[in-house]
Amino acid sequence: MEEQQVILYTIKCPKCIVLEKKLQSKNIAFEVVDDHDAVVNYGKEHGINGAPILEVNGKPMDFNTANNWVNG
Repeated sequence: MEEQQVILYTIKCPKCIVLEKKLQSKNIAFEVVDDHDAVVNYGKEHGINGAPILEVNGKPMDFNTANNWVNG
């Protein structure tokens, strides 16, 4: 399986923590961006209002999409 680049943009909110724990439980390697301004700016750039945002190989996902990806 091809190595994926996964970045979690988090503000440590309850949804953020849920997604982070799911990634860990599935042994998915990921980087964390937890600078609030960076998370907000990234969201604005990609039309996503709210954290967490998961980026997989350059594709940003909102919480629901990310949750489905992790569970898939």
